[in-house]
Amino acid sequence: TWHRRWLGNVYAWAGQDRTVNISKGNFHFAMAAQVPRLLGEFERDCLARFTPCASELADDALAAAIAETHVELILIHPFREGNGRLSRVLADVMAVQAGRSPLDYSAWEADKPRYFAAIQRGLLRDYSEMTRLTALALEAGA
Repeated sequence: TWHRRWLGNVYAWAGQDRTVNISKGNFHFAMAAQVPRLLGEFERDCLARFTPCASELADDALAAAIAETHVELILIHPFREGNGRLSRVLADVMAVQAGRSPLDYSAWEADKPRYFAAIQRGLLRDYSEMTRLTALALEAGA
């Protein structure tokens, strides 16, 4: 996996589904026992549906595809470390597949509460705010 290749020289567990429950602040990510099932759903419902991204995709459709994929991977949080960075690499790969430049994440970094709120709305399958943030990041990266 990308995760193993990227962090395998740092963590022995790199690339392996996490076996511990984790949270950030008061927000709990998917239960460790659910990670394998959720990754299967993620592959079927996001990766198989949205990747590779076609160059014919309109900007709004690309932003929506990247946003949903990003949110779902973050909510699963399949690894103990590196989930956010890996999710951003995947977003950049999707943008490049569609013939665009990698995203500029500076607005996400500048307003972390807005970013975290957009991720949390994904629990309700509401990707609208993340789609807006992604569209801005795509535009800024162009």
